[in-house]
Amino acid sequence: MSALPAPPRSFICLRHGATDWNRQGLFQGRTDNPLNDTGIAQAHEAAAKLAAIELGHVVSSPLRRAVQTAEIIATVAARSMTLDHDLIELDFGSFEGQPVRELMLRHGKNNAQGLVDMLPADAEPWDDVASRAIRSIRQWLDRHPEQEILFVCHDAVMQSMAQRLTGKFFKNGHGRPFRFTLTDDGWTVVEVG
Repeated sequence: MSALPAPPRSFICLRHGATDWNRQGLFQGRTDNPLNDTGIAQAHEAAAKLAAIELGHVVSSPLRRAVQTAEIIATVAARSMTLDHDLIELDFGSFEGQPVRELMLRHGKNNAQGLVDMLPADAEPWDDVASRAIRSIRQWLDRHPEQEILFVCHDAVMQSMAQRLTGKFFKNGHGRPFRFTLTDDGWTVVEVG
């Protein structure tokens, strides 16, 4: 695998608000579930946290839970929302709809790297998720070099990018915006607000 160039500058990512499958602890992947009431509230809270930032664009995964989150934020920010398929969640293959904790216990895994290591053969390769997401973000940042762009996506997308850029995972949450920041010392991931 050839090294993919990192994004040229800092950017903000946000995991969509919660769904019923999130509440139930199920692998959700490409299953197109809507936000539940908690997820809608989380999207509104995220919009309030981001209100002080002048967003130039709101770019979303095409899955409904991300789109709903992005639409709420875009409405508050008075911006349009654009879909980008490269921000779609990891395809978990045969793990879709299965309980995360139960499968991790069955495989003897207890952390994020363990989850990555146990992905089934029919899942999207982990490295592919980071590659497509970083390529997409690079393109958006290159096209709009002076604007702040919010990318609304999914946990595996954000974690794969964090692992690629910083070498580690981070504690993510639904509807919590994080700035991926490029400094002289490399990349960091810090919650906004």
